Amino acid sequence: MTQVIKTVGVCGAGGTMGAGIAIVAARAGFETVSYDLKQETLERAASQTAGFFGKSVERGKMSGVERDTVLARMSTTTDLGALAGCDLVIEAVFEELGIKQQLFRDLNGVCAEHTILASNTSTLSITEIASACGREDRVVGMHFCLPAQLMKLIEMSPGMNTSQQTFDTAWAFAEQAGQTPVKTQDKPGFILNALLVPFNNDVIRAVEAGVATPADIDAAIKTALGYKMGPCELLDLIGLDTQLRLCEAFYPVTLDVRSSAPPLLRRMVAAGHLGRKSGRGFFTYENKAMFGG
Repeated sequence: MTQVIKTVGVCGAGGTMGAGIAIVAARAGFETVSYDLKQETLERAASQTAGFFGKSVERGKMSGVERDTVLARMSTTTDLGALAGCDLVIEAVFEELGIKQQLFRDLNGVCAEHTILASNTSTLSITEIASACGREDRVVGMHFCLPAQLMKLIEMSPGMNTSQQTFDTAWAFAEQAGQTPVKTQDKPGFILNALLVPFNNDVIRAVEAGVATPADIDAAIKTALGYKMGPCELLDLIGLDTQLRLCEAFYPVTLDVRSSAPPLLRRMVAAGHLGRKSGRGFFTYENKAMFGG
């Protein structure tokens, strides 16, 4: 029998991805506990979340009562022990294997036996993240797409030791949350990033070579291919530093030169031109509100 998810914890909820995942869970009716190391990052994310739902009310997508009901389901904490009662904990922390492995070991020590641990990683092995955490059969990959509060896709990836019940329960949660799950193998990049990281690098190299401006490249892609967002806009949204980390994770595994970090990408990150989060990337930004809000 598939386990029922009622309460969801999100680790790394002070970040853009984690905050978006928390919105998805709470909006779908799940009690949601947002965890991060620093209270100030949680407060900033909570303010952006309130602004996002405020815009939803202004645009007629939800009523003021519905907004208040969703926000009442959301709580924040810097105490990992506060996740003890969650049925599902989704991590969206820094993309580093050792950090994720330690987090899962810590969660294993505080969470109930039935709790499922999910990783939002898009570059690391679910099997490796789960290794030696103490509940390898209850670990699953759930890769949300930025911005999580707007995008419907979740790439679902079982590790080698993930039980079928765990996978089925996580899949059912994704559907209950109004998302569209697809099953992928436990391989770097899964579906989207395996295709997108090299493509985005090609775009960066085209900008660096002077083929066209970021604005013209985006206009060409959106007009000809029907994309809602151009690649330079997307890179600014996910963060140039995130693209660099993806390159550094992918290239040693794939040895695909298209996955290696372009020099322009490294220079932009070194200069602090990270995209929306810093106010400047391929484009400049004054409004740092949550995307879609």
